[in-house]
Amino acid sequence: MGRAFEFRKARKMKRWAAMSKAFTRIGKDIVMAVKEGGPDPDANSRLRAVIQNAKSVNMPKDNIERAIKRASDKNQGDYKEVLFEGYAPHGIAVLIETATDNNTRTVANVRSYFNKCDGNLGTSGSVAFMFDHVCNFRINAEGNDMEELELELIDFGVEEIFEDEDGVLIYAPFESFGAIQSFLEERSIEILSSGFERIPQVTKTISPEQAADVEKLLEKIEEDDDVQNVYHTMDENSSGA
Repeated sequence: MGRAFEFRKARKMKRWAAMSKAFTRIGKDIVMAVKEGGPDPDANSRLRAVIQNAKSVNMPKDNIERAIKRASDKNQGDYKEVLFEGYAPHGIAVLIETATDNNTRTVANVRSYFNKCDGNLGTSGSVAFMFDHVCNFRINAEGNDMEELELELIDFGVEEIFEDEDGVLIYAPFESFGAIQSFLEERSIEILSSGFERIPQVTKTISPEQAADVEKLLEKIEEDDDVQNVYHTMDENSSGA
């Protein structure tokens, strides 16, 4: 098992725990997907992927349909994806993905979280290079020959494939997403969920007391409605999880 497996294992129970927050994030993803490629999932691969993710967290069908309808309304504002970078206390790098309809508000909020928790909001590019931007797919394990599938996916740059109790996870470079999605769909392999992650190249172990300082900042950031995902370089075991 490689880095992606360990990263996923450590994060599994820690993030996206609140279902209402997951629904809010997916709702924004639906708006951005519809604005980009239209409301028809058959003609919009990004929207297909978001709907799969919505189903994977048990988002009701009615909620999904309402979000698509709302996103199709010309009066619905668009969300802009903005990346924030900075340092938490004790030298822990933090990377924040946001989706916002008011960048001034989001910048002010994120800066205040860093300031209140003895961190520093950095400039663009200050920590992003410490993370590998990857895509992932979760597929149904049943009916798939893992060895054969792995051999076929190597041509798409797939770096890791591993199985857990929820299915099979595939990790590949960010830019391989579209090609892998098409490959799986053409072979009628069920995609349970898919998405993108930023995996730290190196993590830092700190004391439980120091980890508590970092967690305080991470929690404030993750509670913000404009925040989609938060990544950091702290070794997850530092917090005793």
